[in-house]
Amino acid sequence: MVKIKINGPYDFDRVLQRLSIDPLMVIDQKERTVKVPMYQQDTPIVVKVNATGTKEEPSFQLTCTAELSETELNQIKTIFQWDKPLQNISNHFAKTDLATIFQEHEGTPLVLDFDLYHCLMKCIIHQQVNMKFAHTLTERFVHTFGFEKEGVWFYPKPEAVAKLDYEQITELKMSRRKAEYILDTSQLIANDDLPLYSLDSLSDEEILKKLIKIRGIGPWTVQNLLLFGLGRPNLFPIADIGIQNALKKLKGLDQKPTVLQMQEWAKDWEPYLSYASLYLWRSIEPQAEELVK
Repeated sequence: MVKIKINGPYDFDRVLQRLSIDPLMVIDQKERTVKVPMYQQDTPIVVKVNATGTKEEPSFQLTCTAELSETELNQIKTIFQWDKPLQNISNHFAKTDLATIFQEHEGTPLVLDFDLYHCLMKCIIHQQVNMKFAHTLTERFVHTFGFEKEGVWFYPKPEAVAKLDYEQITELKMSRRKAEYILDTSQLIANDDLPLYSLDSLSDEEILKKLIKIRGIGPWTVQNLLLFGLGRPNLFPIADIGIQNALKKLKGLDQKPTVLQMQEWAKDWEPYLSYASLYLWRSIEPQAEELVK
């Protein structure tokens, strides 16, 4: 067992509530735990993350059947963004027009997807479908081509997906085009023509230029990968309907804000636009009274 303490505020109950939207997550909100599938070198392991502290004084216990190395510990810390103090960000937004949202949802961190390839596949699968069906398709994909360990589902690796036929993916009720995006992108990663796990050394702009050339990867997918795959702090997807609706509600508008309005408002939120995005999404999601008590 590994024990970790971090600086507050950090609200793990909100983390679990947001993660619970994804049916592939293994979460116990009452016990305040989530099981994380990951690899120790090439061996799949499951790390159970248990919150033992409070929002003001956060602490956690990590348990695993394998002995966790510094590599796995750092990966967990990165996923849950334990190395990113939220107090500085809260202080920044206390002086902006998002102050009330940040106060209401204090301690909500930007939690990453458990793996960069998983994030990319999920982004592609989620393109142009509603959220409920997107999760259903992703679940089918993982259950069909991934594997289970200790009750936790692992996404397939790109090398495994690269060997599939398009028809095996379309059988999951995905379009032929989406099957091509999934398979072709996985082949690029498997052949190292797309060094996915080296992207973090590049700037946001360099990653956009690199990925946008790949068929099936547009600006929306890149923004989501930067945000939830790499945890980049200054992204604001203006075209996102959820953010538009949140701003409409916040500003008391009769219709959705214009691009120019959003660009003007966002100037005050830099260099933490990703957190502005997260808290705006949070403001129209199930609220505190619906969280586990």
